[in-house]
Amino acid sequence: MGEGSKRAALIPPDAAKPSLSVRVRGWVWSEVLAQSMRWRLWAPVAFGGGAAIYFALRSEPPMWPLALAAIVATALWVGARVVGRGRAVTLPLMLVACLFLGLAGAKVRTERVAAPIAAAMAEPTVVEGWVVDVDSPGDRGHRIVLAPVRIRGLEPEATPIRLRATVRGEPPRPGEAIRLFAILNPPPPPASPGAYDFGRNAYFQGLGGTAFALGETRSAYLAPPPWRLHLAMALNGARFALAQRIVDRLGERTGGVAAAMTTGHETWIAKDDLEAMRDSGLAHILSISGLHMAIVGGFAFFLVRLLVAAWPWLALRVSGKKVAAIVGLVAVWSYLVLSGAPAPAERAAITASIAFASILLDRPAVTMHALAVAAMVVLILQPEAIVTPGFQMSFAATAALVALSEAWPPRTRELSVPWPIAAVQSAGHWVTVAVTASLVAGAATGPFAIQHFNRAAMYGLVANLTTSPIADFLMMPALAFGALLEPLGLGGPFLWVAGKGVDLMLVIGHWTAGLPGAVKTIASAPDYVLPIAFLGVLFVCLWQGRLRWLGLPLACAVLIWPRAPTPDVWIGDGGTNAAFSVAGDAVVVRPRVREFAADLWSRRRGLKLEPRPEAGWVCARSSCAPMSSASGPVALWWGKRAPDAEALAALCQSAPLVSVRAVVEALPAVCNGKLVLDGVDYARGGSVELWRTDQGWRAVWAADVRGDRPWSRVGDPDAADADVNDTGG
Repeated sequence: MGEGSKRAALIPPDAAKPSLSVRVRGWVWSEVLAQSMRWRLWAPVAFGGGAAIYFALRSEPPMWPLALAAIVATALWVGARVVGRGRAVTLPLMLVACLFLGLAGAKVRTERVAAPIAAAMAEPTVVEGWVVDVDSPGDRGHRIVLAPVRIRGLEPEATPIRLRATVRGEPPRPGEAIRLFAILNPPPPPASPGAYDFGRNAYFQGLGGTAFALGETRSAYLAPPPWRLHLAMALNGARFALAQRIVDRLGERTGGVAAAMTTGHETWIAKDDLEAMRDSGLAHILSISGLHMAIVGGFAFFLVRLLVAAWPWLALRVSGKKVAAIVGLVAVWSYLVLSGAPAPAERAAITASIAFASILLDRPAVTMHALAVAAMVVLILQPEAIVTPGFQMSFAATAALVALSEAWPPRTRELSVPWPIAAVQSAGHWVTVAVTASLVAGAATGPFAIQHFNRAAMYGLVANLTTSPIADFLMMPALAFGALLEPLGLGGPFLWVAGKGVDLMLVIGHWTAGLPGAVKTIASAPDYVLPIAFLGVLFVCLWQGRLRWLGLPLACAVLIWPRAPTPDVWIGDGGTNAAFSVAGDAVVVRPRVREFAADLWSRRRGLKLEPRPEAGWVCARSSCAPMSSASGPVALWWGKRAPDAEALAALCQSAPLVSVRAVVEALPAVCNGKLVLDGVDYARGGSVELWRTDQGWRAVWAADVRGDRPWSRVGDPDAADADVNDTGG
């Protein structure tokens, strides 16, 4: 007791406590020290940031400065590590090196995929080529991916490698040689300034143009294709044949959804079913991506591990976990081939492969480090993925779920609990985990869904929680067995089970989409806000400790950031359609023309698309004009020939803004003081948004926002309309 009293007396009772600032600094420093093993997780973030900077540039940079900066930054980082510098030096150098490597890598990728882009042709032409695959349908008909061999009017060196063609009637099968009389255009530009760039997406897919067939598809006689093309067409032909067999067994409605989930062909999905899936928040199930790869790979892994464990002789001689990982790898890459290897599926397969490889190397499979390796591999192979919604949403959701698993407390298992109580506890635990995971994943992907798609499925949590067990334990395993056995004629029972699951999912989707207020349209924030939100989401996920919540306000930036003033008028690329905003509505002048572009613009601005009223407008074959300023601010002329002086004067008298698709040589006197846009403007600028100010009209053109990039070629507005209503969607 005496010794204890002496030791206690060594600390005077009136000793001064550390000040608040000292305690705060100590706490912050302890948080920083806790990240010692997590700083490397920011390497793919920096690499992706460099790639994002490259794609945000308005003009194409030369290669040598980017390569030089990457080499110098990497050399400085490696040199600092060699000489034994501390992390305070090497970590910033690593991030800088990754940033410049991302810039240079994106430039290298752009140069590698460069291919001819078709120019818009004023007259229809003849296209001959091989059908590579059947694409998702558009509003104007079925679409195919075509490898053109000859295009009348184009030299061989100017012929695109691939075209997306809209055809009449049933689509031709992969491997067929066909001949089309079609309208040829380059890939479509953004529907409005700052909107998603379909042309950039097509550029990295190797699609050099779009074709719209004016007549029936005819057979062609062509020289044998190269072996790589022949192999691709054979694989796609087998995929399409399997999809056709699934549809034949289950019917067009149910089988169409099942085929889309199996082979990626959306040819048979009904439009109302697709809309219901989108409005209910279930559309991600139709697109082959991370969810499908996780289910297929995970099902194969656990099934094989169970079978190995059930055979004691084998379980004593091999590692059941590693055998299952090998089978999981095979299942994932087989499914990738079966799906046609779309970009989201490729990214998901890489991520799953990293997880299975971790198991083979005796490392944890589901960790933030494994996810960082997967992200880095994907970005090195596909730097353009950083600007795609699929990559952003997939990795944000996965990072959030891994962070949740890191923070989730281990479950305490009690001994000798009666089985009814244990069953209730297990069910409660499963429901808690499922609800929490859905909330976390939905919160992580919310900023991207709002910014890119401008829609929020208000009952998406309910729909996904209800559908998840059906998809995970019924549809996907049954589809996997059905697809495997259907070529042998034995897939019927499994496909029947999968079909029942699809029917139940569609019932849930339609019911959820039909609830009051099921979908809320939210305008996009300014372009620079999404990177802020992305960094906020990543900071919350990657940082360990309470300081992570500093990223929460940043993660909510898309939701809370003030929106720019709504444009008064939007005019589509080529001047063939226009819309104007009135009290929260976007009134479209030509409701059934390029409706997809008008819908994209209205949702991006948070407006509800409405057709122009019949009353108050005077419309003819090539023009539409308001009868008074109260009816609308824009008069539209979409004829390929310029209006005569009398017709142009009438348009100028009807509205303060006149849009003419053709080139106008001279303006009548009545047009003085009016803004007249013609074919020259649209050829240079593409689509345009306009605001009315006290000084006149302020215009923002899509081409100015898009910049001068390899994929930003603008077609001739005098060319006939191609099918851009759904390109790339």
